[in-house]
Amino acid sequence: MRLFVVLSEELHFRRAAARLFITQSALSQQIRDVEQRLGLRLFERTSRAVALTDAGRALLPEARAAVDAVARVRRIADAQARRLSDELVVGTVGAEAAMPHTRAVLRALLERRPRTTVRVVGLNFADHLAALGRQEVDVMFLRPPVPAGIELHHLAIEPRVACLAAGDPLAALPGVTLAQLAGRPVVAVPEEVPRVWWDFWAVDPRPDGSPVRYGPVATDVESLLHAVADGEAMCFLPAAARDLFPRPGISYVDVTDLSPCTAALAWLAERRDEPAIGAVREAARTVSRSG
Repeated sequence: MRLFVVLSEELHFRRAAARLFITQSALSQQIRDVEQRLGLRLFERTSRAVALTDAGRALLPEARAAVDAVARVRRIADAQARRLSDELVVGTVGAEAAMPHTRAVLRALLERRPRTTVRVVGLNFADHLAALGRQEVDVMFLRPPVPAGIELHHLAIEPRVACLAAGDPLAALPGVTLAQLAGRPVVAVPEEVPRVWWDFWAVDPRPDGSPVRYGPVATDVESLLHAVADGEAMCFLPAAARDLFPRPGISYVDVTDLSPCTAALAWLAERRDEPAIGAVREAARTVSRSG
């Protein structure tokens, strides 16, 4: 079913096979096997094109649902296996893995539970919240806000700065206001990213109620910074980006009337009482109490 779904999306055997990491001949054979088992022709094939048949189009929504259901079973099974093995998968986004509060919490966790195996996974900002929701990670160090169903322990606070192309006239100023930045496009993110999160980071709407104009879509920090350096759009980032993401063609400028951001540990509310997650939450509280 997964092969059928991927081929229906690509409608090209070579591209679908490359995406699936199998040979084109193996894909063709398996699609024929599926059609034989179902007793239906799913694709019309010519030397120039591949198209779904009426039967293929009718089956596609059910096939997608089946593939998604199996993937969810696998994710939940993996999460259960981690609980039994005392493994904790920690997600990070951006440069959160390098931040002092992240390292302090993980040190405090291992002092409390020395047998815990901690695996740190870096995620791009386009799907880091989805990865937490899918239980691909158990907890995550991130930058709020977050959608409903996710709980937080705030660890640090810092200003947000404007990230501008070095050739922008405002880049030479010691500080700017949001009004001065009005009209400049902001880097966009994929539609599946929760709006509550990117609206905060895009400062949309602005204090005067005006909506933001968006530029190119980025899925990670590098593509975001590339869009800024090319002068296609600007963005707002934590002030730590000055030290963590210096790039040619980019300038970071203070914004005098912009609220700060926080760094936080996040977990799914439904999993808050699991032993490993409870332990890392307590480690975060210990770090906060110690300052």
